[in-house]
Amino acid sequence: MITIVDYGVNNLRSVVRAFEAAGHEATQTSDPAVVRSAARVVVPGVGNFSRARTLAETGLGDAIRSVAAAGRPVMGICLGMQLFFESSEEAPGVAGLGLFGGAMKRFAGDLPVPHVGWAEVVPTASGRSHPLLRAFAAGPEYFYHVHSYHATGIADDSVLAVAEYGAAFPAMIGRDNVVGAQFHPEKSQRAGIAVLDAFARWDP
Repeated sequence: MITIVDYGVNNLRSVVRAFEAAGHEATQTSDPAVVRSAARVVVPGVGNFSRARTLAETGLGDAIRSVAAAGRPVMGICLGMQLFFESSEEAPGVAGLGLFGGAMKRFAGDLPVPHVGWAEVVPTASGRSHPLLRAFAAGPEYFYHVHSYHATGIADDSVLAVAEYGAAFPAMIGRDNVVGAQFHPEKSQRAGIAVLDAFARWDP
């Protein structure tokens, strides 16, 4: 069973349906006790980094950290991945979960913000051997993105894949049993379903 953390953001049902399309049962919960005891946890979301306050106030943040510390698989999607970092320019003074060092920075340059649409995602040297990137066996894949901020200050060996929007940015991150995708696998058709299927089968 895959447990989807419900912290009041949109897009949770589409993640549940995507896991079901991959052949895996998933359920939503806003109960920290259920999250804490989950076999594997997904933190999806569309919204603002200030949602980190909700995680802190409800106890869901501590529950997610407990699952990560216990060595069980944890995945963040889009905003969920961003909340794994320490902070974001989007919500100054709001602390993230701190599962990864680094921060979220707004895209700069002449391109429109937010970054919306399909982008090629290319595995790094660290990512090529990671089980979640088996969808890339035949080469780089395209995934659907919607975001205004990108990760900075993350250790090179924690970047599993990159995409480009004016410059390269981390599209997938991972360390030990915790992974994140800046893109939306649930909106990325075959390649996205393959990533979710790999997470559901992953035994770190």
